[in-house]
Amino acid sequence: MIAQDQIKELNARFESAKPAEIIQKAFELSQKAVVTTNFRPYEAAILHAVNSVQPNIPVVWCDTGYNTPQTYRHAETVIKDLNLNVFLYVPKQTAAHRDVVMGIPSIDDPKHALFTEQVKLEPFRRAMEEHQPKVWFTNLRKGQTAFRDSIDIFSVSKDGVLKVSPFYHWSDTDLDVYLEEHKLPNEFKYFDPTKALENRECGLHA
Repeated sequence: MIAQDQIKELNARFESAKPAEIIQKAFELSQKAVVTTNFRPYEAAILHAVNSVQPNIPVVWCDTGYNTPQTYRHAETVIKDLNLNVFLYVPKQTAAHRDVVMGIPSIDDPKHALFTEQVKLEPFRRAMEEHQPKVWFTNLRKGQTAFRDSIDIFSVSKDGVLKVSPFYHWSDTDLDVYLEEHKLPNEFKYFDPTKALENRECGLHA
């Protein structure tokens, strides 16, 4: 595991660096890397940035089975346009089956923890166990949640993986410019069944 003093040094050094520079540095630390995505808004930016530095990097998509039609169409477009090396992970139970026996519980329902485990946490653990990455690229950004405000460009996951967020200090406006410059699509009709609010963590990152 990378030491905390090294993490601090990296964050100080790369605070104003371009995403490509941050990504290149991460690959210097380890080539055994993945980038995760759920194809929410602005995900095309991280996928383009990482894939531009390291084509064919494994792209881990944990699909809950509850995405909007717009998100699925958006995902297909981005995957095709960027020629992404996607590894798809889905829950062991279909959404149709779960809808009958559980539905989508509210966050106050005791079944919500089990729901989140089934549709997001278990598939994610399965993905990480199969790929065993040393570096995990994400599109976490400052200002999204209280937890995300507490990390930085470089951080360490609870499992000891170096988590790298190249766009950590970027605003939506900054990302709009990036998407326009690189002719990348975006899609805002996105639904995460494990979150009632945008600023709530599902447990995958926190």
